[in-house]
Amino acid sequence: MTRDLFVTLHAQDLGYYRIVAELWGLELESVEPAAALEELCAALLDLETIAETLSILPAQARAALDELLAADGKIEWGAFSRKYGIIREMGAGKRDRERPYLKPASVSEFLFYRALLAQAFFETDKGAQEFAYIPEDLLEALRELNLGADAPPARADEALGRSATPLEKAFEIPANDFILDDATTCIAALRIGQKVDLRFERELFALLGVAGIVKDGGVYPDAAKKFLESSRAEALTWLYESWKASSSFDELRLMPEIVCEGEWQNQPQTTREFLLDLLSAIPQGKWQSLSAFVRGVKEKYPDYQRAAGDYDSWFVKRAADGEYLRGFAYWDAVDGTLIKYLIRILHWLGRADLAAPSEGKDISAFRLVEPRSELPQAEKIYVASNGKIVVSRWFSRAARYQLARFCEWDEAKGDDYVYRISAASLTRAAKQGLKAEQLLTMLVKYAKDAVPPPTVKALKRWNANGVEARMENLLVLRFAKPEALDEARKSKAAKYFGELLSPTTVIVKSGAARQALAELAELGLLAEVKE
Repeated sequence: MTRDLFVTLHAQDLGYYRIVAELWGLELESVEPAAALEELCAALLDLETIAETLSILPAQARAALDELLAADGKIEWGAFSRKYGIIREMGAGKRDRERPYLKPASVSEFLFYRALLAQAFFETDKGAQEFAYIPEDLLEALRELNLGADAPPARADEALGRSATPLEKAFEIPANDFILDDATTCIAALRIGQKVDLRFERELFALLGVAGIVKDGGVYPDAAKKFLESSRAEALTWLYESWKASSSFDELRLMPEIVCEGEWQNQPQTTREFLLDLLSAIPQGKWQSLSAFVRGVKEKYPDYQRAAGDYDSWFVKRAADGEYLRGFAYWDAVDGTLIKYLIRILHWLGRADLAAPSEGKDISAFRLVEPRSELPQAEKIYVASNGKIVVSRWFSRAARYQLARFCEWDEAKGDDYVYRISAASLTRAAKQGLKAEQLLTMLVKYAKDAVPPPTVKALKRWNANGVEARMENLLVLRFAKPEALDEARKSKAAKYFGELLSPTTVIVKSGAARQALAELAELGLLAEVKE
C-alpha cells in the first residue's frame, strides 16, 4: 500500500487541512473535506511552494527532516520520538480551542501540523511496527529539490562505533576452540550422571541442544559420536552454524545479569541475525571499541529487539538485586548488555578476540576473526601404574570421552585432563554395558603399548573376577572376654550383630548401634562408645 499525501491525510478533518494550509501560507477555497484534500495535496507538492516553506524551517525541524531523508523517509517511531518528541493526541474540538500548532510541544508536532511528518504502522520482519515517515510523493519532491544531499545516506553496511583506543585493546584475550573440550566433558558427564562445573555451563547445554547432540538431560549417541569424531574445525563450525540458525537459543533468557519472568515472547533468531549483520560491517581483524559499538546501536537502532519499541510489557529484573528493568531508561542494562553478551558468545565460538585495559578488567574492545586452525593432536596418553591416566586437551576428543566413561575424574591441570581407574568407576561402566577389557584395549592403543604391567593385571583380574577386595567403614563391638561376647550372641542383642571378626569382636549392623547398646544394658553390660 502506498502512503502518499492523499492516503496519509485522508483520515484528517477539514480543520486540520486548513491548519496545514495556514502554516504553508496557502488559502483553501474548497469547503468540502474531499475537495479540500485534493486542493491541499496539489499545493503541497508544488516544488516552489515546498522550497519556500522549507527555507524558514527552524534548525531542529530541518535536522529531523534531514534525518528522515537520510533514512529513506522512514524511521521507527520509538527511536524518532525519543529524539524529537511526541505528537500530543487530541480531538478536533480540543485542537481548535487550544491551537497546539501555534506552540508545538516538540519538533515532531511542529512537522506534523505542516504535513511533513506522519505516523503509521508498516510490516517488518518483526511484525507490524510504528514508524515516523514522510509521505512518498512529498519525499520524491524533496529529493527533486536535492534536499538533504549533503547528509550522508543511510547505509546498512556502515560500521557502527569507532576503532578501539590503545588502552581499550591493551590486554588481548584471543579466541580459541576450548568450548569443544568443555562440550566433550559435558557429554561424558551426561552419559555417566556426573556433576561438573564448566565455564558458561547453561550456554553450553543450550548450544549442544540446538546442535541436536543433547536433549532434556540426555545424549543422542549417534549425533554425539559424529560430533566427537569430527575435526576440531568441523565441530566448531557445527556449533556456530547451529547457534546462528536456532530459533530456540534465547540469549536474552540465558544472560546471567537478568531474570526474565512472564509469558511474553521475544524473537531471538531475528535479533541475532540483525546484530550479526551489523557486526559484519566491521572489517575482520580490526579492533573495535565495545562501548562505542553499543552506543552506535542505541543511537541508530535502539529498538533492534523490541517490536514497536515496547519497553513496558517485558518483565525483566536485575539478577543482583531483583529490581525490575522496565522502560527505555534501562536500555543499557538489558538491550545494551545483550549486545555485549552476543559478542562473548562469538568469542566462545572462536569468532571474536576480546580485549581489556588490563588483566581482570571489563571487556572494552573486540575484533572479529576467522576460527584459528587446530593444533596437532597429541600422539599418546600417559598411564601410571596406580591407575592414573593423563590425557592432553589436544588428544582425540572421542577417545577422551570413552576414557572418561570408565574412570573417576580428578581436577584438570592446565591443558591436561586427569582420570583414575577405580572399582567404583568400572562398576559404573559395567552398568552401561562397558567392559574392562575394552578399556585395556583402548589404553594399549592410545598409550602405544606403554601401559604399566600392574594396570594390565588389575584390568584383567577385574574382567575375570570383578571386585576382589573391599574397603568400608564398619562399627565394631569389642568385648573384654570371649564369654561376654558369647552371652551377648545368645541374647536379643544378637539380631543387631553382623560378621564375627574374632572371639571378642563382632560387627554391629549399620544404623543399629543405639538398639544394640540398649539390649546389652538389659544384660547388665554397659558398653563404652569411642568416636
